[in-house]
Amino acid sequence: MATLNPIQFIQQVRAEVAKVVWPTRREVLLTTVMVFIMAALTAVFFALVDLGIRGGLQLILGAFG
Repeated sequence: MATLNPIQFIQQVRAEVAKVVWPTRREVLLTTVMVFIMAALTAVFFALVDLGIRGGLQLILGAFG
């Protein structure tokens, strides 16, 4: 790998950062809201699955125990 002096490195970093497309405030807000909604839906789904498995096991263990 070629070695660069610190000034060239900083110039290249600044050039790369300038290429980044930063999200708008609205995009960040909408994405954040969607993450919270999906997390809540996932929590509800797994809670229902847990209740179903628990009920099924109680039926099976109640029949044999």
